[in-house]
Amino acid sequence: MRHTRGRTVDITTLEELDHRLRAGARTLSGWRVRSVDLSERGAELGRCRLAGATFLGCRFAEGDAARVEAAGALVLPQIPDVPVDVYRHELYDARELFDALRWSDSLDGRAYAWSKPGAGAGAEVSTEVPLARTLHDHAIDLALDRWREGRRVVGVMGGHAASRGTTLFADAARLGHRLGAAGLTVATGGGPGAMEAANLGARLSSRDDAVLQEALRMLAAVPSYRPSVDAWVLSAFDALTALDPPDADGGPVANLGIPTWHYGHEPPNVFGTAIAKYFRNATREAILLEVCDAGIVFLPGAGGTVQEVFQDACENYYADEASVAPMVLVGREHWTVELPAWPLLQALASGRAMEPHVHLVDSVEEALEVVTTAR
Repeated sequence: MRHTRGRTVDITTLEELDHRLRAGARTLSGWRVRSVDLSERGAELGRCRLAGATFLGCRFAEGDAARVEAAGALVLPQIPDVPVDVYRHELYDARELFDALRWSDSLDGRAYAWSKPGAGAGAEVSTEVPLARTLHDHAIDLALDRWREGRRVVGVMGGHAASRGTTLFADAARLGHRLGAAGLTVATGGGPGAMEAANLGARLSSRDDAVLQEALRMLAAVPSYRPSVDAWVLSAFDALTALDPPDADGGPVANLGIPTWHYGHEPPNVFGTAIAKYFRNATREAILLEVCDAGIVFLPGAGGTVQEVFQDACENYYADEASVAPMVLVGREHWTVELPAWPLLQALASGRAMEPHVHLVDSVEEALEVVTTAR
């Protein structure tokens, strides 16, 4: 696959490289060649102008990498003993992350184990671990930029503790379903609880309410990822197999999860059609808020959701009027009594461009109306 923006050309397969060379390309300035085996392409590269090209994690025949660098290209090799491709071109999907029957054996589980302090590498190569994380997260940034082109993204934030089978889980699923049906792309933090529910609802938003209700019924049999992540994941895949097969009319509606291995003990949910998983949580939090250009709905939550409320409020506080996106807090009792974030948010917004764009409502139907009428 490839992506062109300005003079940048991303090459991710040997076939794409060969096609371009056969078509007469001889200047590779601006090319990014990612994870391609070039061990038999030394002669072809030698006939090209390589200054300004970048080779990320590619394999070369002995001596070719040095010659490519001497010709003015940047060569960044693969970093050993890293479970993920730090130069990847696309976002993840659930089946890639959960590629083994046991979560601990899957790509997601292995990446989490590697990411924990002191667990990823021996002392002699430990300086490469932060580099690998940074390169990976940068690659996810670029892939996410491409994925969201042409989409209007609305965020749904809420507590990870909302168990399947509860009213809060069903409300979040209904919200995601109706936002998706309204033509918006739903983004969440990609984890369990309200995040899973919103991704589920969005994914099924081309299907009728009966399909969503059946999905909720099936999932309720395994309320939480505790005590077994494996059972939790398997029940979700079972629901997809039964209710959202690949040949279903319309197919799954695109929606996004942005989780992090910083909280890797909480596995990502499988219902996001695209998963932008980061190692660095600070990066992930900022990106999650940044992509939600159509606003954010905040369902009842605790520490993480409160952090997101005021991080988003900070962005809106300093933004010009044209850049302010709606903030909708759902649940008066929760946000005024249990965790009284609303009075502070209201005081902060007073007299600012954001003031007419912050809302406190009691139902997902009201939240839907606010977000859709603000478009």
